Amino acid sequence: MKKNSQSLMLVTVVKSLQRLGYVFKIYALDSGEARGMWENLSAQFSFFGPQQFGHIDWSMFEGVIADSLEAKEAISSLMQEPFDTVPLIWIVQEDTLAKRLPVYEEKGLQHLVLNWKTAFTRANVILFPDFTLPMLYSMLDTGNFHVIPGSPVDVWGAESYSMTHEKQQLRKDNGFSMDDMVVLVVGSSFFYDELSWDYAVALQTIGPLLQRYTRRNDAGGSFKFIFLSGNSTDGYNDALQQVASRLGLPQGSVRHYGLDGDTNGVILMADIVLYGSSQEEQGFPPLIIRAMTFGIPVITPDFPIVVDGAHCVFFPKHDPDALLRAFSLLISNGRLSKFAETVASSGRLLAKNILASECITGYASLLVNLLYFPSDVLLPGPVSELQQASWEWNLFRKEIEHSNFDTSVDSSVVYTVEEELTKHIIDTSKNRTELQDQDALTGQDLDLVTEIENFEDYERLEMEEINERTERHLGVWDEIYRNARKSEKLRFEANERDEGELERTGQPVCIYEIYSGAGAWPFLHHGSLYRGLSLSRRARRLTSDDVDAVGRLPLLNSTYYRDLLCEVGGMFSIANRVDSIHKRPWIGFQSWQAAGRK
Repeated sequence: MKKNSQSLMLVTVVKSLQRLGYVFKIYALDSGEARGMWENLSAQFSFFGPQQFGHIDWSMFEGVIADSLEAKEAISSLMQEPFDTVPLIWIVQEDTLAKRLPVYEEKGLQHLVLNWKTAFTRANVILFPDFTLPMLYSMLDTGNFHVIPGSPVDVWGAESYSMTHEKQQLRKDNGFSMDDMVVLVVGSSFFYDELSWDYAVALQTIGPLLQRYTRRNDAGGSFKFIFLSGNSTDGYNDALQQVASRLGLPQGSVRHYGLDGDTNGVILMADIVLYGSSQEEQGFPPLIIRAMTFGIPVITPDFPIVVDGAHCVFFPKHDPDALLRAFSLLISNGRLSKFAETVASSGRLLAKNILASECITGYASLLVNLLYFPSDVLLPGPVSELQQASWEWNLFRKEIEHSNFDTSVDSSVVYTVEEELTKHIIDTSKNRTELQDQDALTGQDLDLVTEIENFEDYERLEMEEINERTERHLGVWDEIYRNARKSEKLRFEANERDEGELERTGQPVCIYEIYSGAGAWPFLHHGSLYRGLSLSRRARRLTSDDVDAVGRLPLLNSTYYRDLLCEVGGMFSIANRVDSIHKRPWIGFQSWQAAGRK
């Protein structure tokens, strides 16, 4: 439980939903610095570990929200009856698993992909904060992916970075002077692995701008254009230098940086950020949010949310002349103009809470569409009542003032699952090989088996001859009768184990605990007073003498009648030929939830 951007987003959403009337119970996998913050939300709060995953009655909730990949083990208990129908929203903000999926594919570890895909399938909605992550997780997509744009992660990352890095030092480390006018050109984050035609089109638009400004040298400084795209190891810089040479640009005026490097550092070095992509973005570009947070003026195509001339400067796509005019508004005598400083300041204020309102209303609308409430409950208020338009930064003021930012995201479960499943496959293969080696029969083994069989045949014949010569005592009539009755009873009550019957001997009452899935097993009692009554043949405990309600009342084979009768169907199954199974003077029934909700 760390105070990071994930906590900030969740706290903001939960507080807003509470104002609408939603009630939350929060389970945490471990303690941390965010514990006090969550406890102050007027919500029930508790910790639970792996040993408690199967001891929570999830059916008491109208829905469950998991906020991390780390919740995978807890979600496994939601995959069993009777919890497999509880609505589940799984928020995925990490890319750790997305980076491992191509590795699994390359190495043929399909069991790992299938394991995660099965877990993802359980969720009614896999929720992402931006449109890039669904593409990275496309291998696990089963039609339940959904995006609610809006997260403070980019603002959080930019602010934390600016508190530990300086523009002057970054420029010095990268060979730029403070007199240089550094212009950063960024594009769509969807084209990560290739210098796409998106940049080729952008260069056609930016070409006149490059030719005009790279040849200027004002007051000892010069214009430098940086392109941020792809990665730093695939020859993108050489390709860019060839384009610069064809345009007749001065040596060193154009440079390339990869998205796999220090992206924040590259943005912070810039004086102006130009969004040059010709693609239609589904969300607001995260690199632009970071640039605005750093207080850098931005030139972009027409985006919603931001206002031209207030938060940034717009230019029409594929219009070099309009781009030159927009660029000239931000430059005055080789330096940033007053207008540029005003735009940068307004943009920074907007970026602080950009998309916060959209995120909150998105979650509220999702719950309205996903959850179904009983007719006897007070329904939450409508989404239109939401007034929150900012993140709860005040709860993180101490961390901000002391530069105590935690941007790390733990995803140990990804590597834990990977290690466990891979080790299981290796051990299984090794054991199979060893067993095959051990099971291979030699000639000596075959001779020994033949000798044993001959000896057993000899002993059997000898015992038969002895029995034929021996006078047999038939026994007392009462003993023969008791044995016959016992045999008849065991045949009649085939599903009851000897141990269970012996435990209940002498008990005046038997209470049947009705359950409908393996998820209810941890809540069932053990002992002579209770006996399980399963509404599903597949969910009977193998090591117990539970009664099969479906076998006693075939009507329950129908899903329609089983759902209609619910636990009353279990009572009917006992009532049907009750003397054939119930031997106690008194009978009782109890739902498994009686223990689950204590």
